[in-house]
Amino acid sequence: MECGIAADMAIVARSLAQEEIQRPQATSIMARIYDVSESARGKELMKDILDAAYRSQNDSSQKFAEDLFATCMKTGGNMDTVLGSKL
Repeated sequence: MECGIAADMAIVARSLAQEEIQRPQATSIMARIYDVSESARGKELMKDILDAAYRSQNDSSQKFAEDLFATCMKTGGNMDTVLGSKL
């Protein structure tokens, strides 16, 4: 389930980055959409996805989400290679 949510977050985050939404505003939008306020893991995942989305300027939203989902499923939830950090 977490892989699906992460992929959905990736689509939204990458779309915000492509629309050149400023990072603080993007963080606020993502927090409203995903309501991760009660979950430390959710907050960290959202932050890491946003970081990666704003770094990967060459990927489409769909490709970014597909890569994240595939990596997550293959590794049992380890998305470090796509996100560039360890959760």
